[in-house]
This record gives sequence, C-alpha cells and structure tokens, in this order.
Amino acid sequence: MKVVLQRVSSAKVTSDGDLLGQIGRGFLLLVGIAESDGEEDIDYCAKKIAKVRLFEDSEGKTNLDLQAIQGEILSVSQFSLLASTKKGNRPSFLGAGDPEHAKSLYLQFNKKLEEAGYKVETGRFGADMQVELVNDGPMTILYDSKNRQ
Repeated sequence: MKVVLQRVSSAKVTSDGDLLGQIGRGFLLLVGIAESDGEEDIDYCAKKIAKVRLFEDSEGKTNLDLQAIQGEILSVSQFSLLASTKKGNRPSFLGAGDPEHAKSLYLQFNKKLEEAGYKVETGRFGADMQVELVNDGPMTILYDSKNRQ
C-alpha cells in the first residue's frame, strides 16, 4: 500500500463536474492498493497517518497532529501509485490490486481513519477524477507499507 499525504490548506475532488469531496485544512491522501496488500498494510498506514505531527505549534515546530488542529481528510484512490517504471516508457500497472480487492481495502482504510476520530471525505473509486489542492508548505510525505523507513 502506498499513500501520498499532502498537507493542504484546502482540497477538493470532482468527477464529471460533480463535487465528490471537499475539505479545508488537513490532509489530501492519494491511496494506492497493491494486489499483495491486506489488513496489516491498511492498519500500518492508517495508524501512522492518524498520529503524524505535521502542523506547527506556537513556536513554529511541527508538533501538532491533525486532531489538534481539527483538520479533515480527503482520501482519493489512485492505482497509478503502484506503477512499475522499470522497463520501457509505458508504466505497467500489473502490481495494482484488482478493483474488487483494492476497493474493499480502500474503504476499510477510510473507515479506520474515521474510527480514529477524523472526518474523511472521498472521491469515487475507479472514476476519472479531478483533484484541486493548495499544498501547505509544501509538505508531502510518502507512506509505503512494504518499505517502512
């Protein structure tokens, strides 16, 4: 499982002109699920994201988590995070989970974030979406459940 976290001032996702999800200050999560991913992977990423301290305190240090600033989450599925670029010029997406498997884990991941006390807006799984964001910082973090560094 790979999750690109972007600290944002605001973000929204649309599809075919319909607003699917919108947040103010918080995290935009781009979520890719691999075929080999399971419950352990979503637990790892959800726990790390729920506790990460990326917001500045009164001294300008990144000591505050999302809960401390009453932030929100916009979670958008993105199978292209699992692209393999080893060969040629056309990425391979064979490592991405089949849609049924990936959707199930994506929904579980979002539910775990909600259970941690966060408001979670989402895109539409499998849809062609347009994502707009104001990256705050910029601050972007990559979580990879298979490469926990």
